[in-house]
This record gives sequence, structure tokens and C-alpha cells, in this order.
Amino acid sequence: MLVGLAAVVLTPLAWADSPGPLPAPAPRPPVPAVARAWPVGVRPVVLRGWEPPATVYGPGHRGVDLGAPPGAPVRSVAPGRVSFAGRVAGRGVVSVELTGTDLRTTYEPVSPSVRKGDQVGAGEVVGTVEPTGSHCGTATCVHWGLRRGETYLDPLSLLPPWLLHRSPSRLLPVLGVPLPA
Repeated sequence: MLVGLAAVVLTPLAWADSPGPLPAPAPRPPVPAVARAWPVGVRPVVLRGWEPPATVYGPGHRGVDLGAPPGAPVRSVAPGRVSFAGRVAGRGVVSVELTGTDLRTTYEPVSPSVRKGDQVGAGEVVGTVEPTGSHCGTATCVHWGLRRGETYLDPLSLLPPWLLHRSPSRLLPVLGVPLPA
């Protein structure tokens, strides 16, 4: 009986001490548009876009696939330091930690021409597209990824509008030129 009385008396205290809902996670900083070049070509075809997974291990596409022929140069989109250059699961991979950010880009399948620790500039060649190992079916492509820590992000968000979207040409007035008589 004493135990039952103690349970009744102490139960409201237990309810009062239970933790409330967890606070919302802090908002992540936006991805800065620091890219100064496309990884391949001038304006490559995006064969498959970024499809974020609903859960950490869920299905999705954690990068973008850019059409590129075998042997084409693959360039770092922004300045940084090579954090990995080698093979993973039979494919050549290059990872670059972008200067002044907490972001890391990845490129595969690439035959690396850089080594871990190398500093690279925006537009600098880090390797060439391997003829095999692509997950783009019959087409060859470069899978371009972007991560902040363990979180995958859309690599296209690195591109400033002038690189991402082609806008129509604009004719500007020519000043200082006399009109014909």
C-alpha cells in the first residue's frame, strides 16, 4: 500500500519533469554561388537532376549527371583543395573542398590528374571523363555531387545565375558615336 501511495504522489512530478518537444534544427546556411565554371563543357546537358532522398538512406539522386564524352576534361567549379583523388567501387573519384566554405564537391567517373592535397583554381582540370563506370546507361556522363558534412545538396546551387541560366542577348546603346548625316 505504501508503494501504491508513493506512485500516486510521485507520478505528477514525473509528468512535470518529462522533456518537451525537441526544438527545430537550426536553419542551414544557404549554398553560396561560388562556382566559376561548369565541371564539363560550357553548358552541358543535365541528363538527370538532383533528387533529394526523403530519408538518410532513402532512394534519390544525390547529385546531377552531366553529359560528357569519354576523355573530356573535368574541371573544379571553384577554387579549393583536393581532399580525395582515387578509386571508389571501381570508379575514379575526385573530391575538392571549396575554399572559404564548408562544402565539398565530387566528380565521377574521372581519371584523376591531381593528388590529395593539391590546390586547384576555378576551372582547373582535375581529370578526364572515364569511358566506363558511368551510371548513365549508354551515355557517358559525370556525376557531380555536393556535400556539407554528411548532407547532400544540389550542386547546381553553386552556379551563379549568369552560369546557370542563359539570358537573351541585350543590345546596349553605343555612346559617343556620331549619327550619320
